[in-house]
Amino acid sequence: MTPRFSLSLRAKLLAVIVATTLVALAVALCAMIAYDLRLFQSKSVAELETQAELLGKTTAPALQFDDPKVAQENLQLLRFRPEIQAAAIYDARGAMFAKYTASPGRDRFPKLPEANGARTEGRALVLFQRIEDQGQILGTVYLRADFELYGRILSYAGIAALVAIVAMLAALLTSARMQNVITRPILAIADIARHVVTTRDYSVRALKTTADEVGALAEAFNDMLDEIQKRELDLEREVAERRRSEQEIARLNAELEDRVRERTAQLEASNRELAQARKEAERANEAKSEFLSSMSHELRTPLNAILGFGQILASETLQQTAAQKKEFLNHILKAGRHLLALINEILDLARIESGTVSLSLEPASIGELMLECRQLTEPMAGQRGIRMVFPPESQICVIADRTRLKQVLLNLLSNAIKYNREGGAVVVGYESVDSRVRVSVQDTGPGLRPEQVQALFQPFNRLGQESGPVEGTGIGLVVTKKLVELMGGTIGVASTVGAGSVFFIELKSAEPVSAADRGLGEELESVSEDTNEAAIPALLYVEDNPANLTLVEEIIRFRSGLRLLSAPDARLGIELARAHRPRVILMDLHLPGMSGDDALKILRDDRRTAHIPVIAITAHAMPRDVAKGLAAGYFRYLTKPLLLDAFTEAIDSALTVASGSQARNDPIEP
Repeated sequence: MTPRFSLSLRAKLLAVIVATTLVALAVALCAMIAYDLRLFQSKSVAELETQAELLGKTTAPALQFDDPKVAQENLQLLRFRPEIQAAAIYDARGAMFAKYTASPGRDRFPKLPEANGARTEGRALVLFQRIEDQGQILGTVYLRADFELYGRILSYAGIAALVAIVAMLAALLTSARMQNVITRPILAIADIARHVVTTRDYSVRALKTTADEVGALAEAFNDMLDEIQKRELDLEREVAERRRSEQEIARLNAELEDRVRERTAQLEASNRELAQARKEAERANEAKSEFLSSMSHELRTPLNAILGFGQILASETLQQTAAQKKEFLNHILKAGRHLLALINEILDLARIESGTVSLSLEPASIGELMLECRQLTEPMAGQRGIRMVFPPESQICVIADRTRLKQVLLNLLSNAIKYNREGGAVVVGYESVDSRVRVSVQDTGPGLRPEQVQALFQPFNRLGQESGPVEGTGIGLVVTKKLVELMGGTIGVASTVGAGSVFFIELKSAEPVSAADRGLGEELESVSEDTNEAAIPALLYVEDNPANLTLVEEIIRFRSGLRLLSAPDARLGIELARAHRPRVILMDLHLPGMSGDDALKILRDDRRTAHIPVIAITAHAMPRDVAKGLAAGYFRYLTKPLLLDAFTEAIDSALTVASGSQARNDPIEP
């Protein structure tokens, strides 16, 4: 940054000399004046003490004989000392004995004498001194004299200013003549430096006139010019060499660009292949993650009923009737069979994927196997009012593993029932084409969109449906497809949205076999489920699984003063919550039509239900699922299978919170 005020070197040297002279002169004058003033003060005090001692001796007889007139006459002699303004004699008791003033109006005297000593009062010097005779104090002398210290200081200040002015003028004249010895060589170097900067002529040199520091500066400046001139020549050679290098680099760059274009085309092709592989890997990982989440839900759902009803049966505090115990055992058995089926499907897929599944391919009668499957699936279809249509008895046989073929047929029939509409129909058909047999299963369900059909046989896909009330692992069709292919057959599907779907398998035909050589398989047991309607309850449970609903009903039944209201889906649960305002809401997350999370948002946005604690009861038990549920606003997040103690503690805590919230929200009308 350029300084605002710039002084020349000559002016700076002159200022340094003058300032140094002024400071040295000021220090010397101050020391001399201070010393003189100190001597003056000591002399003044000594003279005043001598005068006081003289007065004391002359007035001592007057004090002894109590003769104030003699003392007054002695004081009058002070008129020959014009510097003394006032004087006084005090007797031994401190009373005024005699006094003197040099001029009227200046007769202010202390009422009592003070201790021996001198002090200044403004421009006056005051002295007190005892009058003693043979060790006896006869009185005190008081003197006040003009103290000319301030006048003396002013005189010295004038003299010092005059001396300083004269000294500065002398310094200016002397330095003006002598500073050329220093500044002329330095200014010459500065002129040469400006010439070099302007003309870029590094051949000029400064003249060395002295052997002192200024001469050394001129020599160093000339050395610097030599170095700069050398580097300038080197730089010119370097620039020429760089130009040649740049031309060579430009030629190489042109060749490199051609190579880069070729390599870029290769890399783009590799990147496209890599991106496709990455997408496939991401889809596989996503499918596995969804599978783990789905399996956690599907396995915990039957475990919830098994452990829940088992805890009730094992409890010594919850008394049950024989009928209740039988009903609970039926629920446990049904859930256990369902859990076993899920586990078997998972194990089948694992064995198929690992190549360890073993098949016994032999002639198998389609009619006999379909009869067994009909007996197993008709009770399930009857519960939903679905009509099963089978072809007449047939002797058609295929080459297959009898057990695995029955598993394939059961899977197709159960899917046709589960994904059918209420009161629909399932139509089974056979046809023989050349050396192959086609078995088809047609339903009257909602059908599948083209994109759902494409993803139908991918692992962990639940018929292209979102997670909902239909139980299953989403791997049944995958296992079915792989089993059919292992038996040398094919599987396919044709679907129309709104009309239904047709699943078919094709296997190699075989010669008919006798039905006497085959044994019929075991039959599924159907366990009736009774749903007891409750009166208007204190708790609302939104659950579409009857076994889970029954479990909670039985737990609540043992608690006095609590009743349970149930809803099979979220929309009905919201309406019941608005109408009856339960103390606590128990919410399953996987519900038909609307999820539990969506229902929670609606309840929280409605002022009539915003205060009601909502407890999540779900089979999604992954840590991320629990954290997500609590962040969504659930009061508690309970996972299936339910633990009785944890469930009871959550209900009690929610009821405690609800007691305070209900009092604040009761005035709100629906």
